[in-house]
Amino acid sequence: MLETPDRIFLVMEKLKGDMLEMILSSEKGRLSERITQFLIHQILTALRYLHNQNIVHCDLKPENILLVSDSDFTQVKLCDFGFARIIGERSFRRSVVGTPAYLAPEVLRNKGFNRSLDMWSVGVIVYVSLSGTFPFNEDEDINDQIQNAEFMYPQNTWKDISDNAIDFINNLLQVKMSKRLTVSKSLQHIWLQGYQLWSDLRVLEKQVGERFLTHESDDARWAEYEHQNGVAPVYV
Repeated sequence: MLETPDRIFLVMEKLKGDMLEMILSSEKGRLSERITQFLIHQILTALRYLHNQNIVHCDLKPENILLVSDSDFTQVKLCDFGFARIIGERSFRRSVVGTPAYLAPEVLRNKGFNRSLDMWSVGVIVYVSLSGTFPFNEDEDINDQIQNAEFMYPQNTWKDISDNAIDFINNLLQVKMSKRLTVSKSLQHIWLQGYQLWSDLRVLEKQVGERFLTHESDDARWAEYEHQNGVAPVYV
């Protein structure tokens, strides 16, 4: 920051774009499962840190997920904490926050919300990334649809998407907060447990020069996988 008598200058890191831009500019208007898994894992890792500090973002959406480069497998950074709240593990807040299309049912009902608010938003982000559409029809009363979790998976869009991805979304778009996956449980979900994702994350860690997404406790397991399947590691 630089301050002069009549101006304040803020010098910020220059980033290439945001996740929404990436979705809209992609060939099919949506992202592949592989890229979505890669981005979502990073978002969840950032959320795990925030939630451990009792910080809830409250306005997670693709526009607030910034991309460091033009690469499909780029580092992501969360931004726009204007709606963020300090919420303890067992605490609730009532003030209305966030962007309607990504808002959880409890916020719309003004029933009080907790950190699981962010997890609902992650579910919507995954749905939008994989399909290029919202889970809720904007031509109808979106509030009613969200409060009843009325959403479907049209065959023409979802036929090539894995059952594990759909299960992941279903476990996040739960009306009851207590049924929604926590950030830690989300990271443990089978959809985010494959070798390809782990390998992609290791490549990014090598580029960044820091291990912050994977854990060394998994190294032996995946080294054995590589050996048994004749896979040459790309992250070395």
